[in-house]
Amino acid sequence: MNRRSILALFATGASVLLAQPAPKIQTLIIAGQNRHDWKTTTPILRKALEDTGRFEVRVVEEFRGAGPEMLAPYDLVVLNYDNKNQDALRWGERTQNALLDFVASGKGVVVYHFAVAAFVGWDDFERMASGTWRPNNGHHSAGHDFTVKIKDPDHPITRGLKAEFPQPKDELYANLKWHPGSKHKVLATAYDDHSLYGGKARQPIPGAGIDQPMLWVQDWGKGRIFTTVLGHDGPAVSTPAFLVTFTRGAEWAATGNVTLPIPPALAK
Repeated sequence: MNRRSILALFATGASVLLAQPAPKIQTLIIAGQNRHDWKTTTPILRKALEDTGRFEVRVVEEFRGAGPEMLAPYDLVVLNYDNKNQDALRWGERTQNALLDFVASGKGVVVYHFAVAAFVGWDDFERMASGTWRPNNGHHSAGHDFTVKIKDPDHPITRGLKAEFPQPKDELYANLKWHPGSKHKVLATAYDDHSLYGGKARQPIPGAGIDQPMLWVQDWGKGRIFTTVLGHDGPAVSTPAFLVTFTRGAEWAATGNVTLPIPPALAK
């Protein structure tokens, strides 16, 4: 074989290698307990990720006692888990440390909706989630249509999204407890209209209303955390607003980059 043939063969092989799709993001959804309807939302979350073609997803419904060996194959963990304020449903120190080490090593975590209510008193989780639903912190008016407003248009998750877009009939979380050690960055907010509480708010609601964080991110060691409090139920996790922010947030948490396209209806 002459030199030209060898170079041509090498070029062909290089082209084939370059054409190979990126490896799928190995993803674990942790579910099994929640005061919200995890049995409905978990399959929708899984399908949303898999439909992008970027993720390969598995679900575990019993994570208590798990260790680093369970997390080793994964790039991303999605938390759809709430221990219902029951000590028996906590994971245990070994499992907690496994998750912390997982993300610190360069992996990703998505904290989804009512997972922000989990693990009262676990300081590292509260700092990881940044904003948590806690006694005397966390309430919402009845589910309603509201507008999500992008506050950081330059972040990879939100870059290219419209400045505002609707989220139909969802819970708008307000008055969460924000950890003083958190270094989170708010990506999007929504206006909590206090007139919608009808005098029945669980906590003080001063003034006519307040913009409340809906999406935020934080670095953790070499890894990344994306939190979304959108998506109360099946219909709310099936909206264009939820799907595009959830899937892009998941890709960023796992890789630090976002390649997923934005649907034309939500693009600038």
